[in-house]
Amino acid sequence: MEHLDNKDLQLLRLLQKDAKLTVKELAKEVNLSPSPVFERIKRLEQQGYVKRYAAILDAEKLNLGFTVYCQLKLKSNDSYLAMEFEREILEIEEVAECYSISGDFDFLLKVHVRDMKQYQNFVFNILGAVPSIGSTHSTFVMAQMKNIYGLTI
Repeated sequence: MEHLDNKDLQLLRLLQKDAKLTVKELAKEVNLSPSPVFERIKRLEQQGYVKRYAAILDAEKLNLGFTVYCQLKLKSNDSYLAMEFEREILEIEEVAECYSISGDFDFLLKVHVRDMKQYQNFVFNILGAVPSIGSTHSTFVMAQMKNIYGLTI
């Protein structure tokens, strides 16, 4: 972050909050003219501070409001098995996020499905088909209290 000044940080905060703001609107917010704001945004994108722009969808309205955190343990601590698991998990559309973690489990998945019945099908037929998985533990989300959809910078 040593290359970022206060204007850069301001722009990142604004873009994170609403990526649909125009360059003109952003310029007004940070007290710069549109041209330098455009250049700053391009630089931030090129340097990887902005990975991508996305719309945040309403899972409930799309009938995918049943969220589960699934902890997975691989059959063994084998690098080939881990690479095979990572390759397979990228193809599973119900998995929104996947993290390699420490502790009693090897991976943490965030899964979005329609309901408990679909999750049961997911566990038995989709995760069950991944040969590297040894065991799972599921935690069901009852309500979401906070999600800032970004970073506090």
